[in-house]
Amino acid sequence: METKTILVDKDVNKEETYSQAVEMLKNGEIVAFPTETVYGLGAVATDTEAVDKIFKAKGRPADNPLIVHVDSKETALNYVSNVTQKAEKCMDAFWPGALTLILKAKPDLFADNVTAGLETVGIRVPSHPVALNLLRQLKMPLAAPSANTSGKPSPTLAEHVYHDMNGKIPLVLDGGATAIGIESTVLDMTCEPPCILRPGNVTKEQLEEVIGVVRLSTDIQGNAPKSPGMKYMHYAPEAPVYLIEEDVRLIEMAIDHVHNEGKKVAVLSHHEFPSADFDFPLSAATLYGSLRKCDMIDVNIILAAVSANKQKDVAILNRLEKAADHKWFS
Repeated sequence: METKTILVDKDVNKEETYSQAVEMLKNGEIVAFPTETVYGLGAVATDTEAVDKIFKAKGRPADNPLIVHVDSKETALNYVSNVTQKAEKCMDAFWPGALTLILKAKPDLFADNVTAGLETVGIRVPSHPVALNLLRQLKMPLAAPSANTSGKPSPTLAEHVYHDMNGKIPLVLDGGATAIGIESTVLDMTCEPPCILRPGNVTKEQLEEVIGVVRLSTDIQGNAPKSPGMKYMHYAPEAPVYLIEEDVRLIEMAIDHVHNEGKKVAVLSHHEFPSADFDFPLSAATLYGSLRKCDMIDVNIILAAVSANKQKDVAILNRLEKAADHKWFS
């Protein structure tokens, strides 16, 4: 299969710009497109065979549910039930935007492989103009996980998608770099108080300003996950990632230790480390790009510097813990 890339001007909403993508999606194909968080790999969420192509292209476990993207709150309400006042407040406050709400799905609408057989669905309205224009012209819901090989760093550029998906999908819409760089916050609205299943750009504090008390979830092991990113190792480059406290002296000692073993080290940090073989910036916007750069260099170990304050950079820490499989450098 030839993978085609179309450069899309996010400020231009012309039907012909999206016509090829819309036609492919309606015919059961999968198409990659930008959102404000990361690039998504979309299939019509009511088409079981089309959604199955997502799992095959990504190599994604079948019990990992997919987030559904729609063009508006009004459209979302056509697909979910038992919507509480708190859920509507979140929709009004954060949509379009980087918040996914777990709600009870109306029966017999979504393909079973979208919900992984659960009665709930994760749903959101993206704010990226390319994603919104595509959804408005398609007039159908799109199941769209990140457009990367399962377990690898998520794509924040079209070239990342092409690297992972070349020959596996027919089309990539290139809308430039994503603005946020990490996946959406996932909030479970089927419990009380609501529970954050995956932290993201929308924070616990922002949510609590709108709806009051919100719980934080620890990773669920052995149970059917309601949200992506809860059960499997994610975001990992080829070289092993180790977490290390963001202390300059401690990191310099770790670099010396790795060098004494005759190995090369890359450091991801807010600070620069000239003594490392490679050092890359670490922020929400640069995280996945930096992890992907580590696959393009000759490195044995990656040290990811994280704050000792667990309440700081919660979303970044969540991704790095999964990339490192919770391993700390010692």
